[in-house]
Amino acid sequence: MKTCPYGAERIQEQAIKCRFCREFLDSQGWGSGGYLRWGYEYRSEAKILGWPLIHICGGVNPRTGLPRVAKGIVAVGNFAIGLIAIGGFALGGITIAGIGVGLVILAGIAIRGIALGGIALGLFLAVGRLAISFGDAFGGLALCLGDMTRSLF
Repeated sequence: MKTCPYGAERIQEQAIKCRFCREFLDSQGWGSGGYLRWGYEYRSEAKILGWPLIHICGGVNPRTGLPRVAKGIVAVGNFAIGLIAIGGFALGGITIAGIGVGLVILAGIAIRGIALGGIALGLFLAVGRLAISFGDAFGGLALCLGDMTRSLF
């Protein structure tokens, strides 16, 4: 038997979670708010062009104290960079995010190629409450800069 470091109850030696206070006891940083503090990271062993096929992460890097960045073919995290990027801030080919930059973007604020979002700035197409594009723009306030520049020249 050992003593839980969080609740001071007696628990089995092999326990990974205290049955009294429900805290995780492993050394991964899960106990006492460790997940929220340090986060989680999964990186697949399969790689394409040196990038992991799937990289999922969140939280803070305990060595640097900076937010973790997911970088992979499929990247999921608070900050994500990849061919398919999903996150709070995402940069990639196909992007789903709060703030997204890429070729095809679905985001609150979407910037580049084909942009769908609350604020959409697209090179070819922009659809959103505020939509600005050189190609086609659709939305509450839509500005098509392509038409404006063609009429000037």
